[in-house]
Amino acid sequence: MSRVGRNPIVLPKGVEVKIEKSHVFVKGPKGALEQAFSPLIAIDMADGKIVLTRPDDSKQNRALHGLTRSILANMVKGVTGGFKKTLEINGVGYRASVDGKNLNLQLGYSHMINFPIPGGLKIDVEKQTYINIEGVNKELVGQVAANIRKLRGPEPYKGKGIKYSDEVIRRKAGKAGAK
Repeated sequence: MSRVGRNPIVLPKGVEVKIEKSHVFVKGPKGALEQAFSPLIAIDMADGKIVLTRPDDSKQNRALHGLTRSILANMVKGVTGGFKKTLEINGVGYRASVDGKNLNLQLGYSHMINFPIPGGLKIDVEKQTYINIEGVNKELVGQVAANIRKLRGPEPYKGKGIKYSDEVIRRKAGKAGAK
């Protein structure tokens, strides 16, 4: 049995779960999420817990068992507490600002980059160099953070660019012949 998949998901107070065959709706104080899962994994509710079972021990079913449980647990966690990623901008003249539904970034290019903020996410900028991305969907928060980071990834010599706040950039030495 899958070590991850066999653990039941305990539902906190204020979270409502509706299961229709392999489609799950989760609603909580921070928002609502829905997701379609593989029909091979049975999803049931019992005593305020979500329990997942698989039909057999084939490799595909074992993988789906743990994956489904992890996604459901993240959905429950998202509607109760939410998810947050913080990006840090390093570089002279590099800055960010929020203008309505767009994140405006100046990253050393000849033009300003307007990044549209997807629905369901809250992006705020503090001190022009820290971008906070918050939302209930873990996948969406992580993907948007990765897309913003990709606009100007950190470089190894001076560390200029956009990086995650907890990321460590391995620095390289410059030219060896410079005096």
